[in-house]
Parts: sequence; structure tokens; C-alpha cells
Amino acid sequence: MEWLHSWLKEGKSQNSFTITHDIDESTIRKIKGEKEYRIPVETLIKICEARNIKLSEFFKLIGY
Repeated sequence: MEWLHSWLKEGKSQNSFTITHDIDESTIRKIKGEKEYRIPVETLIKICEARNIKLSEFFKLIGY
């Protein structure tokens, strides 16, 4: 969510986030939604690859 918010604050679109990170726009809507959404590992991998970080680094960033 933090990466998406910073992306949008830079004036970039939600659609460009989905294209750059190779994920569906419906996934972004679920992440932004009111209900808790468990992001599939495959989606996390795609987002991490687009940001040039390893999945293990992502988990360190969020404290796991």
C-alpha cells in the first residue's frame, strides 16, 4: 500500500502502476479496498521484481 500511495503522490496513475508492476487493476482495487486483502505470493514477487528487490528483502522491510 505504501508503494502505491507514493506512486500516486508522484502524479502517476493507478493504471501505470499496474502496467509497470505486471499486475491486474482489480488487484490494486482489492489492495486499496476496505476489507483486508491477502496479496498472493505471485503478486508480491511481481511487485518486488519491478522494484528490483528480492522477496526476502521485502519481508525484512515489513518486519518478517
